[in-house]
Amino acid sequence: MAKSQIASARYSSAGDRLFDIANYTFMVVLMIVTIYPFINMLAVSLNDAGDSIKGGVYLWPRVWTWENYDYVFKQATILHSTWISASRTILGTLVSTFCSAMVAYTISRPEFVLRKFVTIAFVLTMYFNGGLIPNFLLMRELHLMGTYWVYIIPGILGVFNVIVIRSFIEQLPEGILESARMDGAGEFTTFLRIVLPLSMPVLATTSLFTAVYHWNSWFDVFLYNSSKVELSTLQYELMKMLQNSNASISSSGGNMDGSGGTAANFVTPTSIRATMTIVASLPIVMVYPFLQKYFVKGMTLGGVKG
Repeated sequence: MAKSQIASARYSSAGDRLFDIANYTFMVVLMIVTIYPFINMLAVSLNDAGDSIKGGVYLWPRVWTWENYDYVFKQATILHSTWISASRTILGTLVSTFCSAMVAYTISRPEFVLRKFVTIAFVLTMYFNGGLIPNFLLMRELHLMGTYWVYIIPGILGVFNVIVIRSFIEQLPEGILESARMDGAGEFTTFLRIVLPLSMPVLATTSLFTAVYHWNSWFDVFLYNSSKVELSTLQYELMKMLQNSNASISSSGGNMDGSGGTAANFVTPTSIRATMTIVASLPIVMVYPFLQKYFVKGMTLGGVKG
């Protein structure tokens, strides 16, 4: 029996090793497939635009240059639109996360008699909405068109975030909330001093979702503020820049000389697209590592209950 157990353990450990090898191989391949497009875009953005036309730029720039970034950041509206995007992302994320957490705490309380009705009403909005034209008319009637607040107020409550935060709050020990009430704390004090600090993992998760939405959003700018240059966002300006780019855009007004050299450096739609991708995604990529541990924990704990 001892020999058979040893043999079984040997085969079992060999199977475990084979599984580990296959698992690690799959994860490495998945990582390469996920990261390669970003690295390729970075290489193209740092490569000379004329040289990139030839192709063959994969992981490393063949002819280094900062001309693509110089062209993008020399646009008159880029810096101001970056500020609008950053302020919108910060303010919109803070307001939306706080309001969503308050609503989530309300519908998580068993003593709230309308909690089931309100939850169903919220969930229905995830499947049905008024449509583009009614939303446009609503923004006009609320006098939000042509204002900065059209970026903040419509997204002040995220239904998906409310559901996730509610599921997380329902898992908090009820004894902690009861002890706070016994000490004289009201509902808002309990929410502010007890629930919010304990809900940091899920709040970080939903904040990341909301921040990515605000940072990447450009369609609402097109709908409501396209005529307001001072309210334009980075994504909208980059989209316009890409649409207006031709096969070859001179960054200094020069042309190709007769010998095949360049009298002035130039950029192409491909180089602009790669540069804009890096510029637009880099802030979120830099923020994510600081929220990763909260993101994973929040999604795991917040997704246990429906």
